[in-house]
Amino acid sequence: MRIDLRSDTLTLPTAAMKEVMNNAPLGDDVYGEDPSVNSLEEKAATMFGMPAALFCPTGTMTNQLAIKVHTRPGDEVICDKLSHIYLYEGGGIAMNAFSSVRTLEGNLGRITAKMVEENINNAADVHQPVTRMVSLENTVNKGGGSIYDFNEIKQIKEVCTANGIILHLDGARLFNALVETNETPLDYGKTFDSISICLSKGLGCPVGSLLLGEKSFINQARRYKKAMGGGWRQAGALAAAGIYALDHHVDLLKEDHRRAKAIGEMLSVNSWVEKVYPVNTNIVLAQLPHNITSAEFVEKLKEKDVHCVSFGKHLVRFVTHIDFTDEQLAALKPRLDF
Repeated sequence: MRIDLRSDTLTLPTAAMKEVMNNAPLGDDVYGEDPSVNSLEEKAATMFGMPAALFCPTGTMTNQLAIKVHTRPGDEVICDKLSHIYLYEGGGIAMNAFSSVRTLEGNLGRITAKMVEENINNAADVHQPVTRMVSLENTVNKGGGSIYDFNEIKQIKEVCTANGIILHLDGARLFNALVETNETPLDYGKTFDSISICLSKGLGCPVGSLLLGEKSFINQARRYKKAMGGGWRQAGALAAAGIYALDHHVDLLKEDHRRAKAIGEMLSVNSWVEKVYPVNTNIVLAQLPHNITSAEFVEKLKEKDVHCVSFGKHLVRFVTHIDFTDEQLAALKPRLDF
C-alpha cells in the first residue's frame, strides 16, 4: 500500500465532486460569462463578508496579485522569514511588484503586533522604502501548520490601521485554522484588507484559489491576472469543484488533523527523530539529529513506500489530506519503526 504524505496538494476529486464538475454550467470567464465561476466568487465573498472575489489557478497567483495591487515599485512588505510569499513563490514580490521585503523572525512563522510596529519605516526618510503592506500566513506551512492567535491578528490590524498599512492574509490553509478555533470567515473578512484562500489543498479540489477584497481591488487584480496570462475560459468545472468543497469538505479537515496528531505520536518514538514540532493541524514536522539528514530519512521511508518531503537539511514534513485514510494510518505505524 502506497502512503503519500508529501502534500495535501496531491488530493484527487471525489466521485461526488467529479459529478458536479461534469454537470457544471459553463461560459467564457474572461467575458465574465461563466455562471459557475461567478457563483463561486459570489459564494466566497459572501462567506467572508467581503465585497468581491476572484477565482485564480493558484495561491501563488492570488498572493502575488494582492502584493502587486497593494504596493508600488520600491515599497516594502513585512512578513515572517518563513512566509510562503517569501520562500516559495519564485521571487515573485521582486519580479511582479518590484517591492522589497523585510522578514521578521517570529514564533513558528507568526509575528506580533509589537514586531510589526518596531519595523515600520519612517515614510519621510528617503533612504528607506515605504512600508506599505504586512502579510500574515495562517496556518503557517513552514511553521508546521501553526495557528495565529486571532487576538494578536487584531492587534496587528490596529497597528496597520494606525500607520496606513495594508494587511493581507495568505490563507492557503485558513480553513484548517478555522475548524480548530472559534473564529469564522466573517471575522477574518472584517480584519484583513485582502485574503487568499486555496481550494486545492485540504479541501480537495484539483485546481484553484480565491482572492477576496474590495471591488476596486479585485477589479485591478483581475486586470493583472489577465496580463499574467491567467485569463481562463470555460473554468466552471473547476469552480463547481470549489463550491462543492466549501459545502462538503471543510468539516473533514478535523479528520486530517486527528490523523496528523497520530503521526506525530508515532514519529516521537522513532529512533531517528530528535523532536516533533507541535501538531496543530494537518502538517507534521520532524526534526532529525545532526548526524542524520532529511534526505536519508526520506529515502529510508521511500523504501517502505511511504513518501514525505525534506523541509530542510534535518527537517522532514508529512501532510495529511482527504485521501489519507485510517487504513493507511494503521499501515503507517509499523513502517515508521526503524
